[in-house]
Amino acid sequence: MFKYIKRQWKYFVAKISGQAEANRDPKVQLEQAIGEAHSQHKRLKEQAANVIANQKQSEIRLNKKMEELTKLNGNARQALIMASDAQKAGNADKATQYTNAAETIADKLISVEGDVESLKSMVLESTQASDQAKAAVKQNSRLLQEKIAEKSKLMSQLDQAQMQEEMNSAMASLTETVGDDVPTFNEVQEKIEARYAKAKASSELQEVSVESRVLEIEQATANVEAQGRLSELRAELGLDSGLQAAPIESGGQSLPDPQPGTA
Repeated sequence: MFKYIKRQWKYFVAKISGQAEANRDPKVQLEQAIGEAHSQHKRLKEQAANVIANQKQSEIRLNKKMEELTKLNGNARQALIMASDAQKAGNADKATQYTNAAETIADKLISVEGDVESLKSMVLESTQASDQAKAAVKQNSRLLQEKIAEKSKLMSQLDQAQMQEEMNSAMASLTETVGDDVPTFNEVQEKIEARYAKAKASSELQEVSVESRVLEIEQATANVEAQGRLSELRAELGLDSGLQAAPIESGGQSLPDPQPGTA
């Protein structure tokens, strides 16, 4: 049971973390990453400065011990010379005193020589560490400059990606339904085209109807003229003029009979 709860909790944390990560602005994250790189470089320089400072301090201490060693060597030599001179002058007490002083100086000299050797090792190690620290700072500075240059490239790519995403979204909105009450672009286009086609067809039908009426009128006029001509021929032939042709209807009304003798 405990393992199940633990597994579910890890899943929940991973899901929340994933959602939070997805909602973060890449530009802000990029600025944070560059800011952290600057902070890291600053900390590295501070550490390198401490290492270099330690190396400088070791060199200063070594130089002081070297000066002290040189001085002790000179004092020891001078004590031995003075002891020898006192011995030659027959002053045994002075000779003994100078000899004891030379021995004391020699003891101090041995101790300082040990300090010098120790400091030499320390300076050597600190110098190596200082060189490594300088190289690390130099390398990290180069990497930081590369990250800064890469930042500009990534920002440009991010702007292009956002523009492409907006373009894709705009293109998708032309074919996808925006909402329940909002048709797609294609649906609106088809509706307008269908309406235009219907209006065009109605217009063509009206034109056909007008042409039919005109043709009917022209045919009626031709029939009236033909009947008039036949009446004239009957009169010339002396045929029964009382036989009249049936009236021709035009538009629901009968046309008047032509008078004999009219042209």
